[in-house]
Amino acid sequence: MALKRHGLVRRRRAVGLTQEGLAEALRVERSTVARWESGKVAPQPWIRPRLAKVLQVGTDELSELLAVSSFDEQPIAERTEYAMRHPSRVDLSTVAELRDGMTALGERYDRVPSATLLARAGEHASKVAFLAGEAPPGRVQREMRILQADAATFMGQLVWDASQRKDHATARLYYAQSVDVARHLGDPNAEGHALLRTCYVALYGASAYREGLDLALQAARTARRTSHVLTGLALLHAAEAYAYLGEASECERTLAGAERHLGQAHGADVSHDLFSPTHFGRLAGSCYLSLGDYRKAEQLLAQTAAELHDRRKSRAIVLGNLTLARLREGDLDAALAAFNDAVSELHGTRGGGGMNIVFRAAREMRPWRNEPVVQDAQDRLMALMEAT
Repeated sequence: MALKRHGLVRRRRAVGLTQEGLAEALRVERSTVARWESGKVAPQPWIRPRLAKVLQVGTDELSELLAVSSFDEQPIAERTEYAMRHPSRVDLSTVAELRDGMTALGERYDRVPSATLLARAGEHASKVAFLAGEAPPGRVQREMRILQADAATFMGQLVWDASQRKDHATARLYYAQSVDVARHLGDPNAEGHALLRTCYVALYGASAYREGLDLALQAARTARRTSHVLTGLALLHAAEAYAYLGEASECERTLAGAERHLGQAHGADVSHDLFSPTHFGRLAGSCYLSLGDYRKAEQLLAQTAAELHDRRKSRAIVLGNLTLARLREGDLDAALAAFNDAVSELHGTRGGGGMNIVFRAAREMRPWRNEPVVQDAQDRLMALMEAT
């Protein structure tokens, strides 16, 4: 059974803090707070006085909060249940509890098939939308509306991935809801994130490259004054749109701009939870693949695949692109190694992006279809389909 610090979780929520809020107050990463609460590590002695002060407890009570318990059940969402019965009494503790619930769903996104999360995420998003409409004016209502925008964006992401990137209309509808709420609040980061997600649908689903480019550049303009992370990510996808369009010089210029912004990313960036050190290699490798520079693409993608461990759906995409780069260089053995790794990742996650690229790679193996090793790889792909 997993060990968790449920007392620490409950106290953080009681003072109205999300994991991000507590991390900001202590000047640590959100992932650090998550590890404390999961029981994987304990706060270092030097930070405990500050932690006690932020949580408004004494040292003895903090010691009790840091005790781990050996049961797997999530703490009862007491504030949310109370708020659903008395909607006008939504408070910051309720917001924190709801935010944590969505964070927990988001952390599972890269580990399990999206279809398994849809029902719970949809129920969560419905609660958020209902309570956002009933929250008292002021800070509580604003925080609930921001959460509503984030929940809509996450639902769009889930629906699109669960549909193997085919249900563009529903995903766009959720993203449009998020954009509307964000614009009403004047929140450029929530708006920029939803625009960027809409860009993904255009680029990787509808193959509408000009539309995707326009959306990526719009997302970058929206977030440029508030988030280096979000601006850098938007520029990376704009670069990929230029690559799809065959505009190499614009692609490389935009990649350089993305690299500058991501190089300035820091822990206090409001969109830092979207950041991964592997983003640049992942997208740049895809760009050079589209531009026909297979050697450069192979180098970037191979390095990224070796470094990418915590985002399995993204890793499957990288491995699929790496397979394509190696096939187009004529290196069948290396391509098959990447292909088989990609299929292994997909057995656990069924990620829509990875599935699409792996099937593209399988089609490009047709010249070698009589090779036994290729037939074995194709059989593994069919087994994946039968299990889906």
